[in-house]
Amino acid sequence: MLSFDFFNMSTLITGLFLVNFVIGLTIIFLERKNPSATLAWIMVLFLVPVAGIVFYFLLSQNIARQKIFRMTKYEEAIINASLNEQFNAIKHGEFIFSNPESKKWQDMIRLHQSFSESFFTQDNKISVLTDGRHKFDSLLKDIMDAKQSINIMYFIVKNDSMGRLLIDSLTRKAREGVEVRLLIDAMGSRQISRKILEPLKQAGGQYAFFFKPMFKYLNLKLNYRNHRKLVVIDGAIGYLGGFNVGNEYVGKKKKFGYWRDTHLRLMGSCVQDMNARFILDWRFASKENIVLSQAFYDEPFQAGTTGIQIVSCGPDSSKEEIKQGYLKMISSAKKNIYIQTPYFVPDASILEVLKTAVLSGIDVKIMIPCMPDHMFVYWATYSYVGILLNLGAKIYIYDEGFMHAKTICVDGEVASIGSANFDIRSFRLNFEANAFIYDAAEVYKLEAIFETDMMKSHELTKHLYRNRALLIKFKESISRLLSDLL
Repeated sequence: MLSFDFFNMSTLITGLFLVNFVIGLTIIFLERKNPSATLAWIMVLFLVPVAGIVFYFLLSQNIARQKIFRMTKYEEAIINASLNEQFNAIKHGEFIFSNPESKKWQDMIRLHQSFSESFFTQDNKISVLTDGRHKFDSLLKDIMDAKQSINIMYFIVKNDSMGRLLIDSLTRKAREGVEVRLLIDAMGSRQISRKILEPLKQAGGQYAFFFKPMFKYLNLKLNYRNHRKLVVIDGAIGYLGGFNVGNEYVGKKKKFGYWRDTHLRLMGSCVQDMNARFILDWRFASKENIVLSQAFYDEPFQAGTTGIQIVSCGPDSSKEEIKQGYLKMISSAKKNIYIQTPYFVPDASILEVLKTAVLSGIDVKIMIPCMPDHMFVYWATYSYVGILLNLGAKIYIYDEGFMHAKTICVDGEVASIGSANFDIRSFRLNFEANAFIYDAAEVYKLEAIFETDMMKSHELTKHLYRNRALLIKFKESISRLLSDLL
């Protein structure tokens, strides 16, 4: 019996290592991940063979070659013609800019036009919302005033008082005859069941889940989530930023305390681009045959003079469009770079361009939370800010709750706000959407908000960092090794 059990165990172990070996070869020769991600996966597979195989099948699919957001040939022709016309007008000096910042940063505008297929609009007005209660009061009022349509997409909607308040508000508007579409991520909003959404459907509204699993407790796309937070009301008012929907985002969860985030309320032509983004996501998730031209059903009005591009990215493409925008902003900086992010796990390109900025005398300030909501990510964040701290960057730890804002401001002229964090997950794995803003007056407000937040933070000095506990150094080292998988 002993020899039989030993033989079975030996066969099982051999089989596991053979499976790991085949998966390793697949990662190296077929999936063609970047080298650091490849090495990280091989390390996990051979250090924890059984768990590694499970993690691989749950987390390591490659969907970069899949055409998830399909457009008809007619839609592609119209969009490409409009983009090319605008691109060439700017390139040949025939485009009239509404403010000097847009003209100064026209090379980045052209980057997003050609690389990210992003229109540049400059008749926009934005309101910056940093408090969850103010954000939801504003959103719910706009929902209440809606006359035609509400297109709403969130990564997380919780089954709590805030989540139910939103769903009830949408249900009332659907009952009034407003066209309501609710798109939520199946993993992030797993607390929301079809039963909870049935009253919305009965009222005439529609809902869909992004990457809904075939089996309730087995989701094979854990890594590829729709992280966008985007709302379009009557084709005229848009919301974009970092807030999800739940009690914790209005400071009602003791673990996090005050939730410090940044969201935008937008008006102008950029809202049509946000609506187009929603419709592409909606068509994929709901299978409704809605034409993209419905994103542009009303002629936009002149809301302001702020230049904006809506840029999205996701694992269906290997282009990493939002990261390219960050790289352009950082490499072009002449005076200062202000970054607020809950997770700072940059890839090599972002880290190197930030190091270059610091060593060039650029005032680089980075603000991160004082507490983790994802342990490994937090200690990886601590490790990476330590690298820049030692070179001369200034690092601030926000103490008045949880810092969840995703903002970058450069030289008081250009900024980006949206759902994308400064981490590899946002660059490569999640579906994200950001607004790139070209307007000195608006960026000045954002810098002022950063400086106010500095008064609610403590500075991480070189002395404090060098004297951190040995256990923290150990956590950092392990988390750094797993950076490409976090």
